[in-house]
Amino acid sequence: MHLAANIEERWHLYSQTTPDGGPVATTITFTKNPLLTMDGKIKEVGKLQQKHEPLFGVDVKQFSDKVDFVQIVKLKTPVKTNVAGSIEFMVCDDKQCLPPSTQKFSILLK
Repeated sequence: MHLAANIEERWHLYSQTTPDGGPVATTITFTKNPLLTMDGKIKEVGKLQQKHEPLFGVDVKQFSDKVDFVQIVKLKTPVKTNVAGSIEFMVCDDKQCLPPSTQKFSILLK
């Protein structure tokens, strides 16, 4: 399963591993589905940047342009179902941050 984020120019989206005290780290939560198992951790595929952010006083891990969050999902039995959940994230540019946002998702698996 892939959740792709296309990030507008000048904006940054923060990694799942951004430290406490900084901007809100991206968090992906899955709705429980007894037909599915998650294999491993969610991987971030993109150009990870690390820099000291004076606004927060910590080193942040961020993506610009795009990032793909990848989770291997296995069906326990060959049936149609969906993987659903939510993604919480925060974006900032060099001057401001938007409040954290949460988006729901649902992806049909065949």
